[in-house]
Parts: sequence; structure tokens; C-alpha cells
Amino acid sequence: MLNETLTAAPRTCGDCPIRHRAVCARCEADELEQLDKIKYYRNFEAGQTVIWSGDPMDFVGSVVSGIATLTQTMEDGRTQMVGLLLPSDFVGRPGRGAAAYDVVATTDLVMCCFRKKPFEQMMNETPHIAQRLLEMTLDELDAAREWMLVLGRKTAREKIASLLSIVARRNATLHLGMRDGPMQFVLPLTREAMADYLGLTLETVSRQISALKKDGVIRLEGKRNVTVPDFDRLLAEAGDDSDGGMLV
Repeated sequence: MLNETLTAAPRTCGDCPIRHRAVCARCEADELEQLDKIKYYRNFEAGQTVIWSGDPMDFVGSVVSGIATLTQTMEDGRTQMVGLLLPSDFVGRPGRGAAAYDVVATTDLVMCCFRKKPFEQMMNETPHIAQRLLEMTLDELDAAREWMLVLGRKTAREKIASLLSIVARRNATLHLGMRDGPMQFVLPLTREAMADYLGLTLETVSRQISALKKDGVIRLEGKRNVTVPDFDRLLAEAGDDSDGGMLV
């Protein structure tokens, strides 16, 4: 069952922590008022399924806080994590009646949801929403292509560094942070989940994280609180340059 209790998340779009990155980022005041009439919040506990693949979706929405995973299940029961949903990421596809993937909350999750039919109508009438959703979809496509490279060509150490750099960059962007000093974030995945996502064993993930820590690339407090003293060095470990592109 879905928990639809309203949370402490902002009731007005102007105060929303993901406002500058979400699907409503370009909306004017009157458009935000229209969205406010069709939105509601949903809470999910860590481990709870948001939607099953193939199930009808009567809503779309944005992750306000927390992390979720996109998972594909094969006919023989094997599963593969195919994506992460971080704050401001969009869930669901206007014009599609069913979910393409299992969406599961990795941490406690808050979503700002919109009733699907009214949202689709607003897309047709509000270019700002349609344009922003197109931008987000293209960004998602670029990220998927980048991830194909990570999984197919990078070493285990580069895979771990790549995942850490992606989370660090997204966290800084969401909080309008700068890269001049150390970057801090909470790692959204357990090491078991990282192994699944990266196609590595749990032992390899633990060994590579320990190596990055020993070499001073990252600092850890507990298992989840990560500090990156020098982001450019982390990018170098990932096989990327300071602009996020691949080193030649």
C-alpha cells in the first residue's frame, strides 16, 4: 500500500528545495498555481516499492528527497539495477499507461506527485513544462550512454570513482554548491547495492573503496558519509577530465 500522508515538504512550489532543477523549474507564478492544484506528496519507507513494472501509473512526479532505484526483472527472475533516481529526478512518462521499471525506495523517499491526466493537459498548454521535461529526458539519455561506458570499459576502481563523482556532482548542483573546496555527501547506496549497480562483487566494492580512502581520494565517516577533498582528483580516478568528459 502507498503511504499518501502529507509530509513536512514545502506546500508551496516557491519554497521547494528542488525547485531550480525539477520539471517545474521554468514555470511562472500562474503556472505554479496550476501545478499546485494537481499535486500531492507521497512518502515511502526505505525498501518500499513505489511502482511495479507493468502496473498502470495514474501519477507522475519528482523526487523531493531520498533515493530510489530503477530495476529490470528478467523472465527467469534475475534482476538488474538500471538506474538511480536522485532528488529532482522525474518518475513516470506522460503518454504511457504503465511503468517500464520497478521503482524501489532505497532510502526514505518523499515524492511530489501530479495526477497524470491533468499533468498531460498542462504539458499541452504550457511550453515551459514540456521544454523542461524534454531537457531532463535528454539529460537522462546522456547519463545512460555515459553509464554504458562505465559498465563496459572502466576498471573496478574507475567504476567506483565514477559513481562517487556522479553523486557528488548531483549533490553539489542540487544545493547550488561550488567545487572550490571539499565536497561532502551521503552515499545513497549500500555496498551491496553498489555491487549490483556496477556489476561487481561486494568484496571488490569494499576493497576499492578502502583503496580510494587509503590513497586520500575520499574520506569516510562511517560507511555512508563521504568527503571528497579534491574533486578533480576523483574525476581523474574515474577516467574523466575536469569538465566531465573522458580523458584521451
